[in-house]
Amino acid sequence: MKLALEALEQIGVTLWHVLPWLAGLGVVFAILSRWSPLNGGRPWWEKRGLVTDLGYWIFVPIFTRYLRIWVTVLLTIWLFKIRDGQQIADFYLHGHGPLSRLPLWLQGIGYLVASDFVLYWIHRAFHRGVLWKYHAVHHATRELEWTSAARFHPVNLALGTAAVDIAALLFGISPDIFIVLGPFNTITSCLVHANLNWSFGPLRYVLVSPVFHRWHHVREPRDKNFASTFSLWDVMFGTAYMPAHERPSDYGIDDAAMPEGMWAQIAYPLLQRDEERMEPRPAA
Repeated sequence: MKLALEALEQIGVTLWHVLPWLAGLGVVFAILSRWSPLNGGRPWWEKRGLVTDLGYWIFVPIFTRYLRIWVTVLLTIWLFKIRDGQQIADFYLHGHGPLSRLPLWLQGIGYLVASDFVLYWIHRAFHRGVLWKYHAVHHATRELEWTSAARFHPVNLALGTAAVDIAALLFGISPDIFIVLGPFNTITSCLVHANLNWSFGPLRYVLVSPVFHRWHHVREPRDKNFASTFSLWDVMFGTAYMPAHERPSDYGIDDAAMPEGMWAQIAYPLLQRDEERMEPRPAA
């Protein structure tokens, strides 16, 4: 009973923080996508699978928050031999070691660039082998919208953003940087999934734009545009794709058995045998 009440309390806290963001982003992208849409179709609030998207917006913050805390505490006990809860909290309050002594703006820039570089390679790994069936959850939606930004399987989250953030904290970076970078990452992730005809002009091969990232979600070609923030990584490693006179469309995956509904999607790859998984098509 106590655990159930605590779970409900955390859902309430999450809703208290997430709902204002969703409301604000919803208004902004409703205006922008009407003014400069990339693909036609229904407005985002009529999107098929919207309820599933909203479920992820509640589940993901709770899951990643507690995963980061539990794993960081366990690794701190193992690596730094600190076992007292208050001492662990004090240890991470403003970071530790040489990195924590750098100016916050420099820590923030360093984290943004380094984490994006690491996540580029993690993202590529999730398009191969057994990892694809977990990442396919993110690609399953056929009506790509800004609300799709939160659709990630727990395995994808654990081995992706959560692992990178835990590593950054263990290396000593100050948690204070996330006061700014947390909202920044949320906004940019929603932006690149939004239905906007924005390519960022001369900056298109430096920063990820909505057009650039939506090419990543098309059925064909696959294995392009893996970067989250800096498209420069795709340019450097030969995975950039944004033809000048074409626009992306036909999103989704080839696995017709992928269910709708958050909990069904979370269970689906766990129940698949390896020989049943749908791997992404190779790039043309």
